[in-house]
Amino acid sequence: MTRSNPAAATATGAATTPRLFLLNVSAGSVLSMRPDGKDQQVIASHCRVPDGVTVDVDAGRIYWTNMGVPNADDGTIECADLDGANRAVIAPQGVTHTPKQIHLEKETGKLYWSDREGMRVMRCNLDGSAVETLVVSGDPVADVGEQTKWCVGIAVDPQAGQIYWTQKGSDNAGVGRIFRAGIEIPAGQTAANRSDIEVWMDRLPEPIDLEIDHGKRMLYWTDRGDPPKGNTVNRASLDAPAGKARPEIVFTHLMEGIGLALDVPGERMFFTDLGGSVYVAGLDGSQGHPILFAQGNLTGIAYAELPAAKA
Repeated sequence: MTRSNPAAATATGAATTPRLFLLNVSAGSVLSMRPDGKDQQVIASHCRVPDGVTVDVDAGRIYWTNMGVPNADDGTIECADLDGANRAVIAPQGVTHTPKQIHLEKETGKLYWSDREGMRVMRCNLDGSAVETLVVSGDPVADVGEQTKWCVGIAVDPQAGQIYWTQKGSDNAGVGRIFRAGIEIPAGQTAANRSDIEVWMDRLPEPIDLEIDHGKRMLYWTDRGDPPKGNTVNRASLDAPAGKARPEIVFTHLMEGIGLALDVPGERMFFTDLGGSVYVAGLDGSQGHPILFAQGNLTGIAYAELPAAKA
């Protein structure tokens, strides 16, 4: 496994500093730290069950979701500068029910996220405007409590023009699925009746967060279900036909795995579990070990190479 230098350099020669951004549900906080877990800084506090996080390096902004209280339909999405300044709510209560993993797609300047109890996949502009529902997996009222319809993880593949999301299913029931569809709803169709949705992989314990290695065309995901297939980090080829992907377990023995972040140039990944650990491993799972443990309940994680002046 190749590790990034503490002060790397971009193609333009500008120095960069790697940072991890981490969500702590127990403390209700957004944290920043070095990839070795040191130099921890609190970016935001008093967050209401934070779950997903993504970073816009160019703009120096961080975005995160707050699940809130599921039966209250009071989830929100917030953003702030990387030092915590200029904190703002861009998706207030009533816009999204229980937002989970969030993804920034830079080419179009859109934020994508999965809404668990809302049973949908959504997106908006970076300022929270132009909210759209791309997928409807169920009716939040008629299907309340139906976990097979809960949308959790999200990833975007601009190269193929597709989105991926997870529907975890009931606890350890082996009915978790990964879906994919076009980024855009087919003409004349709606988020509820679109015909291009595929079950890309099924019979998983409880798939949660997703990440893509675009260069090698690999989809990675965490699974918080029971062993042997659960409590793992997994990967499979993005280009596999629906139902034909062959999952490879690359890391095991998590305590309910949740967050996942890839450092593809550094050939490593970072992931978290609800047991309170942060791990680092090679993209193939090699040399994996915890860098932090007993940190409370941890959810989302993001990795970014920041300009030295912003780190």
